[in-house]
Amino acid sequence: MARADRFEANPHWLPMQPARSLDHIPGEDGWMPILGTTLKLLADPPGYVRRMHAKYGPVYRHKSFGGRNVTLLGPDANELVLFDRDKIFSSEQGWGPMLNLLFPRGLMLMDFEKHRVHRRTLSVAFKPEPMKLYAEALNEGIRARVAQWSGKDFAFYPAIKELTLDLAATSFLGIPFGPEAAKINQAFVDMVQASIAVIRAPIPGTAMGRGVAGRKYLVEYFGEEVPKRRAGTAEDMFSQICRATHEDGTQLSVDEIVDHMNFLMMAAHDTITSSATSLMMLLGRNPEWQVRLREEMLGLGVNGEDLPYERLGDLVLTDYAFKESMRMMPPVPSIPRRAVKDFEFRGHKFPKGTFVGINTHFVHHMAEHWPEPDKFDPMRFSPEESRGRHKYAWAPFGGGAHMCLGLHFAYMQVKILAWHMLRTHHVDVAATSGVEWQAWPIPKPRDGLPVTLIDV
Repeated sequence: MARADRFEANPHWLPMQPARSLDHIPGEDGWMPILGTTLKLLADPPGYVRRMHAKYGPVYRHKSFGGRNVTLLGPDANELVLFDRDKIFSSEQGWGPMLNLLFPRGLMLMDFEKHRVHRRTLSVAFKPEPMKLYAEALNEGIRARVAQWSGKDFAFYPAIKELTLDLAATSFLGIPFGPEAAKINQAFVDMVQASIAVIRAPIPGTAMGRGVAGRKYLVEYFGEEVPKRRAGTAEDMFSQICRATHEDGTQLSVDEIVDHMNFLMMAAHDTITSSATSLMMLLGRNPEWQVRLREEMLGLGVNGEDLPYERLGDLVLTDYAFKESMRMMPPVPSIPRRAVKDFEFRGHKFPKGTFVGINTHFVHHMAEHWPEPDKFDPMRFSPEESRGRHKYAWAPFGGGAHMCLGLHFAYMQVKILAWHMLRTHHVDVAATSGVEWQAWPIPKPRDGLPVTLIDV
């Protein structure tokens, strides 16, 4: 499906711009009429961005996924696009060409006032009281799984992916892991893989065909559950969203709940899986930091095996290490938007309708903001080292109105995971483990990151 075809289902989207509207921006279209530079971009996204920056500077155009785009690089570009003081940039029309067939009308695909209203309504599921209940479920599930991993050699990425699904099933949906949860997992896997499919039409047998089929299954599953959850008193995230109300007292519609749950499950499942994997890989390569984190954890003097919700903030070094891992390997390496107004940046003028991308991975490795950017150094995030750094030099959770709603849930889950893995174990990672990563659609190690969990 060509990009223009997908605008028919979204009549409020801006029409496609004339092909020559970005001719004045330095860059290249590639030699393939439709694909343009798509294959180069998919093959090595970080390398492609570095080469384009070296050749054209912090502003360049390229042709990918069937249309012309511009990329803006640097913390100032991140701030312009993410903070979006003048409401120039549409998240819906930026992400839509990739996600509209799969995750339509999720929170990330809403803009401005509509986004504000829905974000406020959904925030009820992330307040302290429900977060405490999620923490209990996370402790129980992670503690049991780490006990199974103890003393074994295993591939960390598929193991943590399975665990995050189990945890999402209990915390988000309130269901135990089993055949039902396994079908949900496969549906989300298919949908995420379809988001970067080269063939954009849902043809049977293609990635997009499987993704659209996965969405159909989840729409039916969530839709049938909504009335039951509204009538109940369960405290899982799904049930709370089913009973949530807008500012005017009205409840979310069934379709709205289905779309929000589809998106929230995807966002929580894959991004936390990627982030936890990069953290454990980097700690495995820097074992002295495992020792420091273990000493911090044991120094809390907590009675019992679990990390209390109230003590999450005391894991300061763990917080720094997680932030550093997301600096080095952000779970969302690039963020698309579409300009709904004309704008200027670094002396260039862009017409409304321009597809705009920023690249957090590139900015996270800019030596002028991060000395020795390829070195794992969690102390970069101490107050002393952070002082004076550009606020948008680090943006793994986005920023502005679209700052990730579940970021505190992500911190909580990863801290509880680190607590159960590192207090009594050492994570051994071979030098050859996790060397190559697949960047799209969510970063993951091609070898699954083989590790050994050794008792200490």
